Amino acid sequence: MQGAWVVLTNSYKIFMQLKISKPLWQVIGLGTLAGMRSTSAPAITSHILSHHQSKNLEHSPLGFMQSKNVAAALKVLALGEIVGDKLPSAPNRIKPAALGFRVISGALAGAGIYRAVGNNAIVGALLGGTAAFASTYGSFFLRRSTVKTSHIIDPIIGAVEDALVIGSGVGLASLS
Repeated sequence: MQGAWVVLTNSYKIFMQLKISKPLWQVIGLGTLAGMRSTSAPAITSHILSHHQSKNLEHSPLGFMQSKNVAAALKVLALGEIVGDKLPSAPNRIKPAALGFRVISGALAGAGIYRAVGNNAIVGALLGGTAAFASTYGSFFLRRSTVKTSHIIDPIIGAVEDALVIGSGVGLASLS
């Protein structure tokens, strides 16, 4: 019976190991999502890392990203952002403070994924932050142009953007 327990435990550990075969594309994807919804990238990254613990993060400043409590809190913040984005008082994402937060968000997600798979966290941060910067401007001008040319009110276009972010996030999470 004890031998069966060891086999079961080891099988569970193998199942739960983080297996990201293409972290570059996952980080670019997460950075892109950070540019669209700033809290989405850390929420998705923490969800991935809390379900697939990595020894590379155990004694790292990024280790908090593996916490299920952090993952849950970030998901609540992401839902709040989805609601807040529809309010008329929501600031433009290209304002310096909002842009900076999006870049930091993409950088955090990129660093977490890269470090978790044993790569350089700084490279991951640069990739995620750069993707977030580009996506912030791209998604801002695309949304503004879509509202202007389609004559559909901004909150509806924002809801379509939300669906895109959520769907992409589910896809990125399933890559791990």
